[in-house]
Amino acid sequence: MLYAIISQDVADSLPLRKQARADHLARLETLRDQGRLILAGPHPAIDSDDPGEAGFTGSLVVAEFDSLESAQAWADADPYIKAGVYANVIVKPFKKVLP
Repeated sequence: MLYAIISQDVADSLPLRKQARADHLARLETLRDQGRLILAGPHPAIDSDDPGEAGFTGSLVVAEFDSLESAQAWADADPYIKAGVYANVIVKPFKKVLP
């Protein structure tokens, strides 16, 4: 089943993101290589593809997992959590309808 992992950053998270980004992306690339990643990306803090120093306010990952528990465990192990990037993370089932 698909699950949405919706994360909200702490204030001024950009320096923390930069430190943990390579490890964060490596985990997402593994999901992609396994054919389980539907989409992933950050929420820019301003209306721009490249927010620069404004940074980001959170992230969204939609991926396939065996269960809610396995999706939660994957989310809990994100390097951004260890680095203090995320203030909170919500994991919930997701049903893709379109496209």
